[in-house]
Amino acid sequence: MSDWDVEVDALGLLCPLPVLRARKALMGMKPGAVLRVLASDPMAVVDLPHFCTQGGHGFLGMAEVAGGQAYLICRG
Repeated sequence: MSDWDVEVDALGLLCPLPVLRARKALMGMKPGAVLRVLASDPMAVVDLPHFCTQGGHGFLGMAEVAGGQAYLICRG
């Protein structure tokens, strides 16, 4: 069982696509659900937490994965 409800694979995509894909996925999720975003864009480490702050979502953290990072976001 995973620690997230929905996953978005944005590996290989450049800014602003990881954030745009995350926003689209979050719009279809219930408050409290967790989104996992896979991203390799170096700017995602700044952009995704900023997006969460601006959008009222919870940024749960980031971990290194093969080919990039995995970000966990709680739908606000």
